[in-house]
Amino acid sequence: MKNYNWSFLLGISLFATACSTQSKDSTELKDSILTIPVTELKSQKTDLHREYVSDIHAVRNVEIYARVKGYLEQVYVDEGKEVKKGQILFRINSAEYESGLAKAKANLQSADADAKGAELELKRVKLLVEKNVISKTELEVAQAKLAAANAKIEEAKSERSTAALHLAQTEIKAPFDGVIDRLPYKTGSLINEGTLLTTLSDTKNVFAYFNVSENEYLEYTRARGSASNNNTIVELELADGSFFKHKGIIETMEGAFDEGTGSIAFRARFTNPEKLLKHGSTGTIRLTNTVENAILIPQKAAFEIQDKNFVYVLGKDNKIKTRSFVPKSRLSGYYIVKSGLEPGETIVCEGLQGLKDGVTINPKTILLDSVKTETNKIELTAR
Repeated sequence: MKNYNWSFLLGISLFATACSTQSKDSTELKDSILTIPVTELKSQKTDLHREYVSDIHAVRNVEIYARVKGYLEQVYVDEGKEVKKGQILFRINSAEYESGLAKAKANLQSADADAKGAELELKRVKLLVEKNVISKTELEVAQAKLAAANAKIEEAKSERSTAALHLAQTEIKAPFDGVIDRLPYKTGSLINEGTLLTTLSDTKNVFAYFNVSENEYLEYTRARGSASNNNTIVELELADGSFFKHKGIIETMEGAFDEGTGSIAFRARFTNPEKLLKHGSTGTIRLTNTVENAILIPQKAAFEIQDKNFVYVLGKDNKIKTRSFVPKSRLSGYYIVKSGLEPGETIVCEGLQGLKDGVTINPKTILLDSVKTETNKIELTAR
């Protein structure tokens, strides 16, 4: 009886030890499963902010050249000052051109006098021919002389007009309202015909030129075609990081793509009443395109193998499986999915190191900041 009790107690002890070992192994196995953040994919309306380096030009910007040679007698303006249309900017010494005009006028008067004399001579010859005193040949000669005298009058008039024009060109006037640029020549400088005196810019409105890739051009064109208002609004970021207070409108684009860069130039117009923007400055154009039903995934959730993009998709029994996908755009921190993934699927969004196909994980669902709002704003800097 005593031996029987010992055998019974030994059996119970062995059973308890086996249960304890099995429970410990199960706990250790459970503890070895990694807790990995996952997120559910959603489709949503997303605003893409694409940024492009732009060159700013005044709507009207002209170089002002001297039309005649001479000494610069007077400079009426200063650098950076605003001028009005028709305002005198420079005066070149006009004494030589005044003399030339006076000479041209005198030549015209002489030609007029010669023509009157030829006309009187023609009348006299006509009378003599009618009386058969002289032959008709003399009449033809007189008519030719009058025609030559009249031609000299026209020549003298042309010379007078040219001399008057040269004299007028000694005064250089502003062709439109604008701002004066640098003045390389000062009073007393000898100016040749064709010398660049300054540049005049009308900056009440400015153009911003920027280059867009072919893919982005197609995206923009499709978006504009479906919009009720075809005027695309853009913003301008200045060199100090601030945004220009007035928004612009894309007016036009070039007619062909640049073969070297594969891009096409767009032109946006901005009003500039405060004259803050100057001709030749630079900025960054922000162009917003709206993508309907976009699927966003963080770039840290993806990995590349042989130039293909993959993610880990959570399957049944919390097992993960690799899935390739095609990105539509690669943005700052995110991909917009073109194909390969569908809304409602759950992917691993962090902690990819050490994971492999078929591994079981303990999923921890999180909401990414990028998918919390109904409309996301993603920024992309175009290169």
